[in-house]
Amino acid sequence: MTGHLLPGLGANPALPAELLDRLVERAASDPELADALSGRTDLGPARVAALAAHDEPAALHLAHAGLLRAADVDPVARPSVALALLDEGAGLPAWARLLAAHPDPEIREALTSRPGLPPDVRETLAADPEVGVVAELARWTTEPSVAARLAAHPHAEVRRGAAANEATPPAALAALITGEGLAPARSCLVCDREEIPFTHDPYCPRTDCDLRGGAACAGGHESTLHEIRQQAARNPAAPPAAAASLAGHPSLLIRWALAERADLSQELYARLAEDPSPAVRAEVAGNPAIGEPLIRAMAARCENGRNGGKGGTGGDEVAHGLARHPQVPLDVLAHLVRAARIGPTLLPRIADASPAELSGPAASADARVRMLVGQRRDLAPELRDALAADPDAAVVKAVAPHPGLSEAQLRAMVGLHGVRVLARVAANPDAPAALLEELARHDPPVRRVLREIAGHPNATAGALLPCLDDERARPRAARHPALPPAVLVGLLTDADPEVAGAAAANPSLPVDVMTDLLAGRLADR
Repeated sequence: MTGHLLPGLGANPALPAELLDRLVERAASDPELADALSGRTDLGPARVAALAAHDEPAALHLAHAGLLRAADVDPVARPSVALALLDEGAGLPAWARLLAAHPDPEIREALTSRPGLPPDVRETLAADPEVGVVAELARWTTEPSVAARLAAHPHAEVRRGAAANEATPPAALAALITGEGLAPARSCLVCDREEIPFTHDPYCPRTDCDLRGGAACAGGHESTLHEIRQQAARNPAAPPAAAASLAGHPSLLIRWALAERADLSQELYARLAEDPSPAVRAEVAGNPAIGEPLIRAMAARCENGRNGGKGGTGGDEVAHGLARHPQVPLDVLAHLVRAARIGPTLLPRIADASPAELSGPAASADARVRMLVGQRRDLAPELRDALAADPDAAVVKAVAPHPGLSEAQLRAMVGLHGVRVLARVAANPDAPAALLEELARHDPPVRRVLREIAGHPNATAGALLPCLDDERARPRAARHPALPPAVLVGLLTDADPEVAGAAAANPSLPVDVMTDLLAGRLADR
């Protein structure tokens, strides 16, 4: 039987048109095949319509890919597909009116987030008998007047949706934060369903209960009001002054949300930087709106252990936040790598630095700083070459995948640092085939090297065959077009379905073998 290979075959970019037509027919009874075929870009309108008619997940994928036409969709039979087309701006305006009256509230809820809803449809949804539908409209409407009206809705859940919506006018958001000029909410999801006072068990065993964990109401809709302030605190449309009034709030979650904002005063950021919660301090540390004086002050506390590092909690999170700050001074960044393990990652400040700015860190006495520069993939040749010849293996590992390194430089890295840099050398896009073959035959085998080579565009059959001996490299190698056809045919019967499917998807698979797979004749080979 070859049915399990058909999804792989359906994804094969070299599949002839005749076989593609036959697979589309088979997909009517094979959801996995339909899913694989829906990812193709060469289907054409007729095949798209045929796939969509038989498989809803495939239809959704095709709709979001911009391949499905409105003429091929029945919004009554396939409301989810109609919603997908509306989401892409390809649906018919009449569909929104039709779906606004759909008996399933989940369909009506999903409709609320679709762009360009006609005014009459918004009004229909705003008057929906299901609170969940109205709350979703409050969350997603782009019409400020509708959002403002729903921010004063008598149900707290609807106000919660409006609090998160950036289209809600600033004055309405300020009222949600302070309560000034706003009538108290009359109900929430908790008191709608339970006798109060009630606190929902976060580990509630009831399968029919969809209250959020910790939901509580003692008559004042307490948990929902807390969530309203939390959502409004992080909403960038909320007035900074109103949001700032929450700086001393007893809730960690509200202060944490406030620390995300980009429009607070430096004094308020400094206050939040002294927050007892490491999560709040770390959020401030990474906020692009904080200025250099506060960055330096927080970094100094990291070095001295006063951000919770040595002897405390949260110091690493603050140091990591500062290190990822796009405007952190480079001299501060050099100190931060000593306060926390940054690891091999391209930091925003390094990514944006000019060649002149990078010359200092690239020549630092600290290999951890030089390693940060090595993460760039667009270094000036002189910086790249200096790091490629670095005596520290960690620095060389960082720069080894940099484009433009010569074969001689890559071989010199291997000769100087050995197994520590082999995988990163194998990841270099310019690594020549001969070097990849040598790395693949390293004794003993280096598994990370094999996994890099298995997907390398320069890999030859000689480099790929050893990759088949590694469990994780094997599926990637089976997809590689340089693998010999005879080997591919053998992999079609591999015990690992992922490997067999990858071989079926390989564009180097002979057409006659593809034909036999579709006909179920693999066993005859």
